[in-house]
Amino acid sequence: MKHFTSIKQLEDLGATLEAAKYVKENPFADQELGKNKTLLMIFFNSSLRTRLSTQKAALNLGMNVIVLDVNQGAWKLETERGVIMDGDKPEHLLEAIPVMGSYCDVIGVRAFAGLQDRDYDYSETIINQFIKYSGKPVFSMEAATRHPLQTLADLLTIEEHKKTAKPKVVLTWAPHPKALPQAVPNSFAEGINMTDYEFVITHPHGYELDPEFVGNAKVEYDQRKAFEGADFIYAKNWSAYAGENYGKILCDDRDWTVDEEKMALTNNAFFMHCLPVRRNMIVTDGVIESPQSLVIPEAANRVVSAQTILKEILREL
Repeated sequence: MKHFTSIKQLEDLGATLEAAKYVKENPFADQELGKNKTLLMIFFNSSLRTRLSTQKAALNLGMNVIVLDVNQGAWKLETERGVIMDGDKPEHLLEAIPVMGSYCDVIGVRAFAGLQDRDYDYSETIINQFIKYSGKPVFSMEAATRHPLQTLADLLTIEEHKKTAKPKVVLTWAPHPKALPQAVPNSFAEGINMTDYEFVITHPHGYELDPEFVGNAKVEYDQRKAFEGADFIYAKNWSAYAGENYGKILCDDRDWTVDEEKMALTNNAFFMHCLPVRRNMIVTDGVIESPQSLVIPEAANRVVSAQTILKEILREL
């Protein structure tokens, strides 16, 4: 594996999940792979789980780790070509990227969607520039349209907790005070569509995701109907995707909050969320603190997903 930006790059999902289980049981078994290798983690956006889990994964593999917070501990970077750089960004990404590449062996990039220009966001301009100009393997720590390390952790978590071979998995929109990207729901949908699970996406009208990611999922606009008989509920907010509404909040209906009454409609479903979560907007205290909540083991599996992918990248260096 040279670069990793999408869960669809995994040729055999089942084999990858087995590899992840091995990593989880043997976290220090492959330290020779990373010996004298350096991971550079570049953050254009804030992070808690991704930062800590990816750094821990690299250390488990024997790697050195450098962390760079763009716009906080470094020069502000211009990302557009043809710009007259007379503003507050004194360095261009096209010079910065090859310099960064010269200091490391592998690069992880975290760069969210700006939610102003859909074409720009969905072309994955920033991470693709790193792939083109760094000369090093690059993996996504969440990009504009996908969060594949989160998705791999989600799939592993479902695999570990499912009670039937083909569980019903529901991705539900939930309210949030800020406009959020579609990266996590896109990526989650992409991953679930690689399985043979029953998959339902539920959201208000106007929040339809890019059909490329919806795939074979059933779209249900009645949240309560979608929850009926579900084995896993994955809650996440996202802003509108379509047309001139791209990046906008179209609905703040608190009736979409995941609560005990809706969870009672399920097949004693597990609750999942990528975190951070807005309590009593996305989900009530009672649901997220219940025995069926998987948010902590799901977050713990972020180390496993990052280490599994890093291990594959290191094998080809």
